[in-house]
Amino acid sequence: MILLWIGNLIFLFVVIPAVVVILRRVIEPALEIKAYADDIMEHGAQFGPHLGALSELATTRELVKQANGDIERYVRALDRIG
Repeated sequence: MILLWIGNLIFLFVVIPAVVVILRRVIEPALEIKAYADDIMEHGAQFGPHLGALSELATTRELVKQANGDIERYVRALDRIG
């Protein structure tokens, strides 16, 4: 009967506090990760409307190429004049 009480006391004063400490060390980083994930979800959803302009990127590239060609012709014409 005494061994049962000793076992209960060891369980109560050693095992349970150890489990609580380990559990706390696991839960705190998990809660931080959850906060980061919530932040990513909140701010990541704001990218959607801004990505619509990517479809115009090819048009912009073609217009820049065309403008570069016109600028080159203009510079050559200025060199011939000057």
